[in-house]
Amino acid sequence: MPRPIQATLDSNALRHNLAQIKASTPDALVWAVVKANAYGHGIERVFDALRSADGFALLDLAEAERVRQLGWRGPILLLEGAFETRDLEMCSRLNLWHVVHSEAQIDMLAVHKTHQPHRVFLKMNTGMNRLGFAPQAFRAAWTRLNALPQVDEISLMSHFSDADGDKGIGAAMTLFHQFTHDLSGERSLCNSAACLRHAKALAVRADWVRPGIALYGSSPDFPQHSAQDWGLKPVMSLNADIVAVQHLQAGDTVGYGSSFVADRAMRIGVVSCGYADGYPRIAPTGTPVCVDGHPSRTVGRVSMDMITVDITDLPHANVGSEVTLWGMPQKSKVSAQSPYGVAIDEVAQAAGTVGYELMCALAARVPVVVKD
Repeated sequence: MPRPIQATLDSNALRHNLAQIKASTPDALVWAVVKANAYGHGIERVFDALRSADGFALLDLAEAERVRQLGWRGPILLLEGAFETRDLEMCSRLNLWHVVHSEAQIDMLAVHKTHQPHRVFLKMNTGMNRLGFAPQAFRAAWTRLNALPQVDEISLMSHFSDADGDKGIGAAMTLFHQFTHDLSGERSLCNSAACLRHAKALAVRADWVRPGIALYGSSPDFPQHSAQDWGLKPVMSLNADIVAVQHLQAGDTVGYGSSFVADRAMRIGVVSCGYADGYPRIAPTGTPVCVDGHPSRTVGRVSMDMITVDITDLPHANVGSEVTLWGMPQKSKVSAQSPYGVAIDEVAQAAGTVGYELMCALAARVPVVVKD
């Protein structure tokens, strides 16, 4: 039989999360961000559930071509724009909108031969200091783009560096408004955190919002707010079975390095999931799991193919029991103690990372089932 591990994607949860974003930003059009292969979920697997978005935003031409091959005829936005001049030929062929964040990209457009002018999103750097024109250089870039016959409509965008934290978006919004208030073009500003935390400010909603992580059921500002606080549902669940049970006495150890030492008699379940499946190797003892829907914890180090969990207080747990590494149980009923399963954000926090990384790290060897 196949190794007992499976990731399950809940299409209804994805639709629900998109609806939550739309409810938070009722005056805006929504880009469904599907970069990084839809945050590890798979573009082809999430496409149908996200069709009610107004457009898809992603990074590279191969992803854009996949979305077109799925039958999407609406807007597609390249979030980092063209990387070389010949990329613009593909933009023309696939009718892609693309970000312009540097003088080099304007240079590419200036020499590009096209019969169909391009729709571009001119990006301002309002403090993230990754991509985009400095506010003081933004107008000159807009003027130069506006003079090119290769360019049709110019939209204006930025990306908030602190929408998820205490610093907030005030300084970035002030900069953006100061240098764009009299420029024509649609605006796009909000990521997931801004959509959920700051969307009551009409100026923030603008014309387009760009939710990413919230679509997939992870909180953009955990631990200040959980996914449940925002009304989001987990899309990805990772479940595996217990394949062996070990009985320990006080003083016995578990796993490489003997890092876990039992302080009492214990039952340990050995689970068919490890870091080669995408589970974080540095997740410490105590990382939350569910066993047959009941809360428990990991013990000892994560191995390449196995994790060990504490089933001492779960007498019915045995070989074949379902262990939820994150998300929702699939074969078990959810217990009253864990009505939301295991939040991916809690697992990520225990491992010193974020839910984004766990989603994107799901290994190709893990079978994936889409549940509608």
